[in-house]
Amino acid sequence: MSSHTQNEKLVEAIRNKAIDEKISCAAVFQITGELGVEPIEAGRTLDLMDISIIKCQLGLFGFTPEKKVVKPAPSVSDVMKNEIESRLSDGRLPCFAAWEIAAKLKVGKMDVAGACETLGIKIKPCQLGAF
Repeated sequence: MSSHTQNEKLVEAIRNKAIDEKISCAAVFQITGELGVEPIEAGRTLDLMDISIIKCQLGLFGFTPEKKVVKPAPSVSDVMKNEIESRLSDGRLPCFAAWEIAAKLKVGKMDVAGACETLGIKIKPCQLGAF
């Protein structure tokens, strides 16, 4: 499939899922999975379409009214801390690494984000290029 055709399919899929120029992170990842598109390409397409990403699956942005819904974890297990610290890049945890840790430890993505909040570790960069 040519990238032009793929891009048209991506634009169409985004238009079908977006509401009021907004689309959830989960919906974007559903689209990327269905179309076999890299998340960053979807993010660039969203920028070009002037569509905002809402409801970050790590709870970091896109919620109303408080924007960010992730809360610091009451405690962080040594296993979680070691997983996070072993995946740091420039002192930050990449979003894709947070997702991989959640899958490996069989916990929610927001659990990993909450552990990062407690540990004072920023999650960056976003797979979609939002942050």
